[in-house]
Amino acid sequence: MWEEFKKFALKGNVIDLAIGVIIGGAFGKIVASLVNDIIMPLLGLITGGINFTEAKWVIREAVGEVTPELSLNYGQFLQNIIDFFIIALSIFMVIRLFNRFKKKEEKQEEAPVEPEPTKEQLLLTEIRDVLKEQGSHRNNA
Repeated sequence: MWEEFKKFALKGNVIDLAIGVIIGGAFGKIVASLVNDIIMPLLGLITGGINFTEAKWVIREAVGEVTPELSLNYGQFLQNIIDFFIIALSIFMVIRLFNRFKKKEEKQEEAPVEPEPTKEQLLLTEIRDVLKEQGSHRNNA
């Protein structure tokens, strides 16, 4: 069982997937910073100073220290939606770029290959050659 696991874990696809997850995590942090530190403040400036991350709808006010506030934090939800769309758009653009390069490589690798003749075609070619030979022998005689 250990050998099977090692064989599975050391396959190229698993390693590629692990690298993708690590890079994706780092990329997620970059996008989160872009949204939190650049886009949301600009959006707040455009909307008159609203800080979307703190936007919420209070359902029940806090009562002393005993009962905490109950609220729907829709601002954070909106920020997460923006994060998602930026990540999805970025991944789409990267995959689109990779696919373009892949198509160019495939076109360069494609060489017109003559299909192998079938047995019938080989037999007909032999018959043709024999008939040509017989015709040339008759003309010489």
